Amino acid sequence: MSLTREDKLRELELLPAWKLRAATASKVAEPVAEVAPVVAQTDVSAISWDTLQQMVSGCQACSLAQTRTQTVFGVGDPNADWLFVGEAPGAEEDQQGQPFVGAAGQLLDNMLAAIQLKRGNNVYIANVLKCRPPQNRDPQGEEVAKCDPYLKRQVALIQPKLIIALGKFAAQSLLGSEHTIAAMRGKLHTYQGVPVIVTYHPAYLLRSLNEKAKAWEDLCFARATMHDLCATI
Repeated sequence: MSLTREDKLRELELLPAWKLRAATASKVAEPVAEVAPVVAQTDVSAISWDTLQQMVSGCQACSLAQTRTQTVFGVGDPNADWLFVGEAPGAEEDQQGQPFVGAAGQLLDNMLAAIQLKRGNNVYIANVLKCRPPQNRDPQGEEVAKCDPYLKRQVALIQPKLIIALGKFAAQSLLGSEHTIAAMRGKLHTYQGVPVIVTYHPAYLLRSLNEKAKAWEDLCFARATMHDLCATI
C-alpha cells in the first residue's frame, strides 16, 4: 500500500517538528504586535504642547510611575527665551505638581530677580525627570532615557534662546558629560542646538553658602550671553 505524504513525514519524524516550528513562529509574532504601540507612544517629535502635557501626565514608561503622586511637567511661559532645567521633583514638587517649590524654589526666584527675571514671565522651568525618585535618590539611567524625549520636545516647542542647567545632574544629563560643575561652569555648551550655561542647583547653594558668589558669576555670564544672543537677531 502506498504511503501518503503525511505518513512519510511522520515516519521520518519530521511532521511533529514542522508543527512545532509553526507554533513557535506564532508565539514569536505575538510580542511584536504588543511592542509596536509602545514604541509609537514614545515618538513625541511632532506632538503639540497640550498633547505632550497629557502624555507626560499619564506616562508609565518607567518604575517611577508606581511611586509618584503626580508628574511635574514644568511651569512658566511656553514661549520663553529663558529655560531653567533642574534635576527631578522633590517631595514638595511631587505633592504640588510644580518644579522648584519650597526653600530651593524661593532661592531660585531670588536668583531670577537678581537678573531682572520672574517666574512665568519669559521664563520656563522644568526638570530632566518628570517624576520624583523615591526618597529623593539620584535618578537612574533608564529613567533619564525614558524622560529625555519629553524634555527634547519641550525645548523644540519652547524654542528658548538660552538654557540654564541647575546642578551637576542636570548639566551632565543635558550635555552627556561626566565633568564636574567646576569644569563645566563659565563655558557655553549646547543642547539640541540651544546654548547652555551651567550653574549650581539652588538646593546645593542653601547648603553651601560660600558658593553663592560663583552662582552670581554664572548668572552675570548668562545675562551677558542673552544680551549677545538678542543683539544678533
